[in-house]
Amino acid sequence: MTAAFKTWKVLPHGQLSQVAENIRTVVGDIPMPVGQFRRRMTVVRLRDGGLVIFSAIALDNDEMQTLETWGRPAWLIVPNDHHRLDAGVWKARYPDIRVITPAGAREKVAETVAVDAVSADFGDPDVTLIDVPGTQAHEAALEVKSPDGLTLVLNDVVGNIRGESGFGGWLLRRMGFAGDEPHVPGPVKAAIVKDKAALAAQLERWAALPGLQRVIVSHGETIEDDPQAALRKLAASLG
Repeated sequence: MTAAFKTWKVLPHGQLSQVAENIRTVVGDIPMPVGQFRRRMTVVRLRDGGLVIFSAIALDNDEMQTLETWGRPAWLIVPNDHHRLDAGVWKARYPDIRVITPAGAREKVAETVAVDAVSADFGDPDVTLIDVPGTQAHEAALEVKSPDGLTLVLNDVVGNIRGESGFGGWLLRRMGFAGDEPHVPGPVKAAIVKDKAALAAQLERWAALPGLQRVIVSHGETIEDDPQAALRKLAASLG
């Protein structure tokens, strides 16, 4: 893993885009020896105007101003110990933000930023933080209700990187991070997934949730075309 940043370091990124009335996301790049590795930050606005930052990315001044105009950064979710690159600098910028990470990731995350808790009650019935079953509390996810339906925000446990070209794209495929459809990346399966049956059962439960509109992932395209079928196929792949 790249060492966590000590200062607010802005890497190439896009603009915040609206996914649902209370959800925005932005995609940025992490320079790698063979190209760029894309990552996503997801931001959820609570009813009280507080923002839940899921997998933080340092943005430029214009985008940070847009974010701050939309709401107040109140919760910083470090969804696993591999997504702490910008956690410390976000905490430095917003000292009152509460840092939450799953219990299994707490020790490593705490090397970068002080952790306030391993669970969170946002005081909002529309937003729920959960530990992903089968990961021994090493991976967090969000369930978010919006006027248009339900959004599932996942981190590394599901990837959907497609269309990467050149040697970098070839290497991502060889490593199991990229493919032609949503999948549980091989390295993630080896490092994080400790109980395939438990994860498969959770994927099936998510697929059965009424009103599911999309699955946002930290690496790759949002799954919007029949997310229920995609989740069931992912569950079957773990059998």
